[in-house]
Amino acid sequence: MKTTGTLALAALLTIFPHPAHAAEKPNILFIMADDLGKEWIGCYGAEDIKTPHIDALAMGGMKFSNVWSMPQCTPSRVAMLTGTYPWRNGWVNHWDVPRWGVGYFDWSQKPNTTVARLLKDAGYTTTAAGKWQINDFRIEPQAMKHHGFDDWLMWTGCETNNPPSAERYADPYINTPQGSETRTGKFGPDLYTDHLIGFMKANREKPMFLYHAMVLPHTPLVATPDEPDAETDPQKHKAMVRYLDKQVGRLVAAIDDLGLRERTIIIFTSDNGSTNRITGTRNGREVKGGKAAKTEAGVCAPFIVNAPGLVPAGIETDALTDFTDLLPTFLELAGGKVPDDLEIDGVSIAPLILGKAGDTRREWIMALGHGNARLDQKGIRGVHDFASRVIRDKHFKAWVNTGKKIDQLYDLTNDPEENTNLLKGELDEEPQAALLKFQSIVDALPDNDARPLYEPRAPNPWDKKSGAGGKIK
Repeated sequence: MKTTGTLALAALLTIFPHPAHAAEKPNILFIMADDLGKEWIGCYGAEDIKTPHIDALAMGGMKFSNVWSMPQCTPSRVAMLTGTYPWRNGWVNHWDVPRWGVGYFDWSQKPNTTVARLLKDAGYTTTAAGKWQINDFRIEPQAMKHHGFDDWLMWTGCETNNPPSAERYADPYINTPQGSETRTGKFGPDLYTDHLIGFMKANREKPMFLYHAMVLPHTPLVATPDEPDAETDPQKHKAMVRYLDKQVGRLVAAIDDLGLRERTIIIFTSDNGSTNRITGTRNGREVKGGKAAKTEAGVCAPFIVNAPGLVPAGIETDALTDFTDLLPTFLELAGGKVPDDLEIDGVSIAPLILGKAGDTRREWIMALGHGNARLDQKGIRGVHDFASRVIRDKHFKAWVNTGKKIDQLYDLTNDPEENTNLLKGELDEEPQAALLKFQSIVDALPDNDARPLYEPRAPNPWDKKSGAGGKIK
């Protein structure tokens, strides 16, 4: 069943009444794949692979078609954690803190308050597994605790001058509250899932927030334990996606076995599009991976919500939402609210998820944050004062350049591949109105994007230095 913003709320509630037994504080399992476009998920029309476990979540839940992540890894993660756009939080470009040093995600800054900290305040016990990469655990060994996680099992990210830390798959280099070490003979994705299952078993009587920042299927492309003979990049990529789907299945099975399914909301998504080294086939057309691009293949993420008895089943929605909406959504689902003194950009979509509304309150969404960052004498900054970005409503999409002007406009309804820039011809009334609307949104934004908030610290031997244009590579 498909829903649109025009679907009457009364009709939705008639079909899917809000259950009286809905959990007051449901568990929230947020699964975010790393570099996975829609063209590699069966329920989104993928033709080169089968993903039965993810597809089952969509069939029994709510599948979104218009959800934007940011174009690249760190901007998506910080947007999700803080509820703010990169132009506000400063992570307008990508960098790996353990590898590049200098800046970091500073828990002491009020605007860097994470959803995990707020959910703890709302009575949740919290954990994370997979990929963090926005702190350096060598000098901030309890960073995850400061950011609101009671427990964790994370790949450290590539730490400069520490070769073992490059491994996230075979023999992964893992950080826990006890420190970092190589887990010889283990396959990272198994460990991350094992940790989450163990945490659920130990805390099943408490409301839980589980953040699974998957490492799959990010490069390096590798063979998996299930398909050790995969040799070519396409073979390895498919094997990794199938292994990712298997981990989703393991988590759902554990939730079922623990009797937690009807009070656990599962969200599955991806931080950005697939690597551009790989091309998949979706709904009869080839789609090149769009990671780091502002095309729909780069920022329009898969997004599935599932919770029998809480979330209506069999729904496909064109509702607009982006990653800044996750923080207020999780808080509303948890029975909490955003503190009055915390400025965010997101809007809760909990009413839609729970079947209390037929659409979100979003009239437009935004995505920005790609490429590598830059250093100057004051620290980390974006490559440009005003980063390029994209904005869309349900019909049109605008590309905004570094001069704060719209130079591309597309009709996504009739041109989903963004082939025809409407600004190269005479505009009809509807696209002209959209152009004016989008430009007014852009005009209201600051001329200069923020810098990430962090307290300067003593330099480390591996810290990048400003010079040669200051670009971090």
